Amino acid sequence: MKRILYLLIRLFAGFILYGLGIVVMLNAKIGVSPWDVLHQGLSFKSGITMGQASIMVGLVIVILDAALGEGVGWGTVLNMIFIGVFLDIIKSMNIVPVADNLFMGIVMMIIGIIISAIATVLYLGAGLGSGPRDGLMLALNKKFSKPVGAIRMCIELTVLVCGWILGGSVGLGTIISAFGLGYAIQIGFKICRINSKEIKHRIIRDDIDYIKNIIEQRKNLQANKEYITKDCNDNK
Repeated sequence: MKRILYLLIRLFAGFILYGLGIVVMLNAKIGVSPWDVLHQGLSFKSGITMGQASIMVGLVIVILDAALGEGVGWGTVLNMIFIGVFLDIIKSMNIVPVADNLFMGIVMMIIGIIISAIATVLYLGAGLGSGPRDGLMLALNKKFSKPVGAIRMCIELTVLVCGWILGGSVGLGTIISAFGLGYAIQIGFKICRINSKEIKHRIIRDDIDYIKNIIEQRKNLQANKEYITKDCNDNK
């Protein structure tokens, strides 16, 4: 029970920090990460919040992940929901300053990337499932046998173009984020001495199979008890 509580605290700390990191990068006013360009563009066009756009896109990607055979964990589903929720909450609180010059914007963008990297290490390290977007990258990597880096670049360029067409903010910060976030996450894993390749994510199917096995074992145990009782009664 303590282990589960620890993992959930770690998971949600990662979600809160990621939401904060996105708001910091938004308020840098020099462009946002490729995925957030898409979320922002959808927000502008549809009238929904950016967090709601993030949840909507996340849901579509989770369905794609499952269709492509990629394991979906509880952390994947919670990631899809709560990063968008915390993004909207933190944004509405107006606690993050807004940059009023290029230098401050660059500093805020770097801070936002560092916060997002720490958040990623926290929630991925919990081993409860990768984020929907990470899962899509891995699923396409397995399907097409192309390098992860090339697949990630193609995905991010696609969502960047779509977001830009919808009116999302593209700028210097988009370039800094696109190239800097991956390296920042790698550094975070090294500092925490976590090998990302060795993280074994528990997927929802594992838990369903586990529950099915317990139910089956209990049914067999009950059947055995009934058989023994009947056998004893017949011998009397």
